[in-house]
Amino acid sequence: MTKQNSEQFVVQGFTCANCAARFEKNVKNISTVDDATVNFSIGKIKVDGEVTIEQLEEAGAFENLKVRKESESAEPQQPFWKKRENILVYFASILVITGWSLVFSYGEGHLLTIGVFLIAIVIGGYRLFLQGLKNLFQLQFDMKTLMTIAIIGAAIIGEWGEGALVVILFAISEALERYSMESARRSIRSLVDVTPKEATVVRDGLESTIPVKEIKVGDHIIVKPGEKLAVDGVVTKGTSAINEASITGESIPQTKQAGDNVYAATLNEEGVLEVKATKEVNDTTIAKIIHLVEEAQNNKAPAQQFIDRFATYYTPAIMLLALLVAVVPPLLFSASWEQWIYLGLATLVVGCPCALVISTPVAIVTAISNSAKKGILIKGGIYLEKARAIDVIAFDKTGTLTRGFPEVTNIVGLSVEEKDVLAHAYALEKHSQHPLAKAIVRKAEAHLKSEDYQEMVIEDTNSLTGKGVSAIVNGRMMYVSSPAYVNENYPTLITNAHVNEITKLQNEGKTVVVVGSEEKVFGLIGLRDEVRPNVKKIVAKLGKAGVKHIVMLTGDNKATASAIAREAGVTEVHAELLPEEKLQHIKNWIENGYRVAMVGDGMNDAPALALADVGVAMGTIGTDTALETADIALMGDDLEKLTDLKLLSKKTMQIIKQNIVFSLGLKAVALLLVPFGWLTLWIAIFADMGATLLVTFNSLRLYRIKMKE
Repeated sequence: MTKQNSEQFVVQGFTCANCAARFEKNVKNISTVDDATVNFSIGKIKVDGEVTIEQLEEAGAFENLKVRKESESAEPQQPFWKKRENILVYFASILVITGWSLVFSYGEGHLLTIGVFLIAIVIGGYRLFLQGLKNLFQLQFDMKTLMTIAIIGAAIIGEWGEGALVVILFAISEALERYSMESARRSIRSLVDVTPKEATVVRDGLESTIPVKEIKVGDHIIVKPGEKLAVDGVVTKGTSAINEASITGESIPQTKQAGDNVYAATLNEEGVLEVKATKEVNDTTIAKIIHLVEEAQNNKAPAQQFIDRFATYYTPAIMLLALLVAVVPPLLFSASWEQWIYLGLATLVVGCPCALVISTPVAIVTAISNSAKKGILIKGGIYLEKARAIDVIAFDKTGTLTRGFPEVTNIVGLSVEEKDVLAHAYALEKHSQHPLAKAIVRKAEAHLKSEDYQEMVIEDTNSLTGKGVSAIVNGRMMYVSSPAYVNENYPTLITNAHVNEITKLQNEGKTVVVVGSEEKVFGLIGLRDEVRPNVKKIVAKLGKAGVKHIVMLTGDNKATASAIAREAGVTEVHAELLPEEKLQHIKNWIENGYRVAMVGDGMNDAPALALADVGVAMGTIGTDTALETADIALMGDDLEKLTDLKLLSKKTMQIIKQNIVFSLGLKAVALLLVPFGWLTLWIAIFADMGATLLVTFNSLRLYRIKMKE
């Protein structure tokens, strides 16, 4: 099967979601294009197939769209007031003011007055007319079509002044809409701006400054104090404090030294570092975040899906209403045809659904980009909306409620010396990535001599899912496992004295692993993973925020889990669970009508994260699997971001509801003027323009929300 060519393009000139939808449809109709998806919120289109810039710009000619490849540098943008279309609006506005002054001198029907208004209409609205007439012939009824009909109708009934005024107001409206939408898009593009454009690399012993895109894996990069890292890498020389706020949202610098991982877009605050690049610029953690934030706009929230469906019926309904307004009063009540045609035209102008259609996506894109800057990566509006309604939060224990860095606290020799217990555990665990295994390995490497374990020959290593590991050591089957595994498989090996020792450690909140063989228990290892600071306060805040059940799901034993839960303020604990049993708990809650969030590390909890209504992975900085698995990723280790998430979700839905009320309310007020004959064309255009600007700027308030309230 031939691999499908896919490419992303940046599109400039979108003013409304309807225009974006039409552009997408036009691109899909290109014979060499297999599929196309427009992301209106960020001004991009993804095209599957073969297409040229010229073909794309032809598809967007109705809106004079400008297109470039995402990989190409953007041309410098002209200031808002210097753009050609805006300069034409200035001249047309002067002519309209001149025309209205002539109305008072010569009257609206004078040829000089009409001539001035006509020139104003041509200068300010020629592009509008060309596209509007083309749409009319093709029976495509968008805002330009409605405006063209209204302005031509106004001219026919002699309302030249109002027709010219509507042209100017519409042009101003479009310019302001472009400006306000660009402000929303800048909130995402500002994520891109946090990365430097150049970096200093060392090649063949010589330092040189090169563009970031030329950095290759393995290059050594010099990062001086005050500079940002260009790519992800590992420190090879130097010690410094790195501010990782651009990724985690936490501004407290982290000490980094040789062997530590560092990430693109983070700030070096103190010493000089030499960093070996482990990823190229397009594969860095910040690049993945930006990509996922952009892709998030395609996962529409239920509110947005409803509005999109509603808008498809709204415009035809308004057009029918405009027709009825224009013809029913004259036909049934002998009213003035001129007056009611004028009112019908004004009603037509009110029919543009732009404000309604953008009421949701602008709010969502602003909220998602704001949260990304604070270390909360939300992968779609659907998850942002769901977060508000979560009433069950299930936490994994290790690495979630606890720090995820267990340390060995006790080694108990039962039938061999303590060092032999540790040596055998090390031999079995040294290649494992499990947090408990890593803790045992760290302890062994710090306290054992190589001769303590180098004679051990390991064969047939076998992972005991959720229970431990077994292997053949010097010809004898051995295990490092949970006490439950030993009880199930070798019940005669565990004595009452062993049980008492295990229970004592577990009641101290420690996890106990048993080291032994088929013949005897060698000893016990106790490990302790400290509860994260402020967890108890955060759990209480989540309860106050409307979460009905806060639960711990863990594979650890009941005694240890209960001790950790008490420290964390969690009252419901389900312990000694296998991965499939965690899934069953989540499934049961969902079947009982609860909306469930699962919070884990994104690695061992992938199935549970996928099944939950909202899967939240935390501590995901630099972890590709977690970024891909979760619906929402907390880039740092701060659980308080869960309360931030609830707050942001709640406020976003409030803003969306306000936007819908604003967009429909202003139009409803305008339509209420129709029966009294008070609706004018300029009031209609103000209602449309005002609603669009109102919902856009109201949505931008989400960019200034302060978390941790």
